Amino acid sequence: MLSKIIKPGDKLELQKVERVQENGEIEVYKKIYHSKVCEVLSEDRMEITMPIEKGKLMLLQVDTEYDLYFYADNGLYQCFARVVDRYKTNNIYMILVELTSNLRKQQRREYYRFSCALEMNTGKIAEEKLQEVVQAEGKVKPQTEKMNKSVIVDISGGGLRFVVEQKYDVDSLVLCAYRLFIEGQQKEYNLVGKVLSVKELINRPGVYEHRVQYVNINTEEQEEIIRYIFQEERKHRRKELGF
Repeated sequence: MLSKIIKPGDKLELQKVERVQENGEIEVYKKIYHSKVCEVLSEDRMEITMPIEKGKLMLLQVDTEYDLYFYADNGLYQCFARVVDRYKTNNIYMILVELTSNLRKQQRREYYRFSCALEMNTGKIAEEKLQEVVQAEGKVKPQTEKMNKSVIVDISGGGLRFVVEQKYDVDSLVLCAYRLFIEGQQKEYNLVGKVLSVKELINRPGVYEHRVQYVNINTEEQEEIIRYIFQEERKHRRKELGF
């Protein structure tokens, strides 16, 4: 499937949420690198060019995981991938990456991820309710085993990334309960997300970063979240310009 969708020469972005401590506070921002596909080696491995920023090669660390977004002929695709190796071939600096999730087609408007730090409660869907949620495509209010305090670190119209002192299993369903202040009104969301990946933070043992994809979001809720992202982006731009 991968070789039928992604071709040599396709442009891609590698994205990673970075956290830096400044003045005693943790700042969260998203780092984006630009690259292109050199060769698809198998259904889960490919070679891509080493990103260049301001004329300087970006030596991405081996074993680091990134969000990959491919600009293919028939649309935009996303997956998660790990840097396996980096080397030089025929005077071209390349990176070998291994996909750690399935390739997923993205809608342009839901693709944009907004870096943030928002409080959220999460809970694993109770086993006795799991099948009911799946059959109803998530359109039921699920019962959870317990709720855990979490923090959203980025959000989009299609899913979110959060950290919590609880490890949820990949492919499990998690209730994501949070609030957004949109156009002067506070709105509460209780969305079911499928866990796509999970990893323990290197600098914070016992804290786990999860990526989830919504399974029960409707068009109205998705539009509201996208409006929230645009609203917050405008605020940031005004602040940067001193307005």
